[in-house]
Amino acid sequence: MSRRPSPSRRQHGSAPAASCPCGLAETYERCCGRFHRGEAVAPTAEALMRSRYSAFVRRDEPYLLRTWHPRTRPARVEFDPGMRWTGLEILDTNDGSAFHSTGTVTFRASFKGGSLHERSRFERVDGAWVYVDGEFLD
Repeated sequence: MSRRPSPSRRQHGSAPAASCPCGLAETYERCCGRFHRGEAVAPTAEALMRSRYSAFVRRDEPYLLRTWHPRTRPARVEFDPGMRWTGLEILDTNDGSAFHSTGTVTFRASFKGGSLHERSRFERVDGAWVYVDGEFLD
């Protein structure tokens, strides 16, 4: 025999949405999701870096390719099926604002079993920030 929850314990609506994978407190839908859906473009190199990290977490190949500089873009993005990203820490930014045409973002992206430390370079192409390349750091 199943019991019905009392009115005070009954949940109304859906569960609260989790914060965005990029580490900001906003929900994915209101944070990186709007960039992934094409409703907005990342206004800074750091915002693009965060949205690309979220795209790796969600395995969103079209977004990653769309935000990769045409000069360095691969034909495909290969995802490691065993890779589980666990967090992003922005360590430093240099330029990359609305007033710049280039910028760098140094970050540490953690995954189950380790982390990736990189300084990524970004440029504006037709007014939008794109990822150019990155240098792996210790």
